[in-house]
Amino acid sequence: MFSCCSNETTHFFRIFARVNFVKMNKDSKIYVAGHRGMVGSAIVRELQRQGYNNLITRTHKELDLTRQADVEAFFEAEKPEYVFLAAAKVGGIVANQSALADFMYENMILEMNVIHSAWKNGCRKLEFLGSSCIYPRLAPQPMKEDCLLTGSLEKTNEAYALAKISGLKYCEFLNRQYGTDFISVMPTNLYGPNDNYHPEHSHVLPALIRRFHEAKLAGAPSVTCWGDGSPLREFLYVDDLANLCVFLMNNYSGDETVNAGTGKELSIKELTELVAKVVGYKGEINWDTSRPNGTPRKLLDVSKATSLGWTYKTELEDGIRLAYHDFLTNPMRAER
Repeated sequence: MFSCCSNETTHFFRIFARVNFVKMNKDSKIYVAGHRGMVGSAIVRELQRQGYNNLITRTHKELDLTRQADVEAFFEAEKPEYVFLAAAKVGGIVANQSALADFMYENMILEMNVIHSAWKNGCRKLEFLGSSCIYPRLAPQPMKEDCLLTGSLEKTNEAYALAKISGLKYCEFLNRQYGTDFISVMPTNLYGPNDNYHPEHSHVLPALIRRFHEAKLAGAPSVTCWGDGSPLREFLYVDDLANLCVFLMNNYSGDETVNAGTGKELSIKELTELVAKVVGYKGEINWDTSRPNGTPRKLLDVSKATSLGWTYKTELEDGIRLAYHDFLTNPMRAER
């Protein structure tokens, strides 16, 4: 039936593989893009913990993922069987607002280069890491995977969101046109080892860890935080995400993304008080309402991941303690 056309044969077996969940072997050739970042390093740790021993990594200096020819040459030479695409240009509200074009261009070009080269070189499965900011600013809460593209995006990180939407849609379109097995995961707000603790360019939780730590050392009577503290947020410890990423690589195939979160939320005000408690800061907390709040609420519906058999393990206060330990013991991260 399939002997007349090799392309049809390849397409059939790719679809067959998607239905039957071809799992990674312990010696499968696995490329983790972005292995020095918070997410990528956590995925490497989790893969090693589970006994996968044939991991491929490249630093930015060794391989610039925004250079198409270099990415194509890398994939042609290495032929990885599985790819975790965790590389990205990331940052908080200030970073996103001040470099809209950079965030869109760099993220879009690097993800397109990697995804396209993976398909072109016969990668068995690719997992694309996105962000919950892809969902509409005022999406019904908690946000289900199918609310994508049903409303306007949050303006403060619109460029980043558009790039991530393009990446997950490209994975979907390759699946539909060529029968690839490329999946997408959309994490909520992440934190943990190897985070960026820059006071302005980082995300809210690591920025608070640094701010309260420095205030404690200086004996500052008060700390001023951005906004009014009312937005609601969900946080997932990055090693829990990594566990889910490996789980999905072995147990999920489909065009629709999978949300990664805890299903729990708290206000930014509650978060600041919790971080202050963990750090040991006893002063007053003030609010600068001239600064933006961002999206009023972002809670993911995690029922799909739960139905597949996965749940998070690390409660927020425990995770913040682990993140604070990382901040104290990893000076290079604290200097960022």
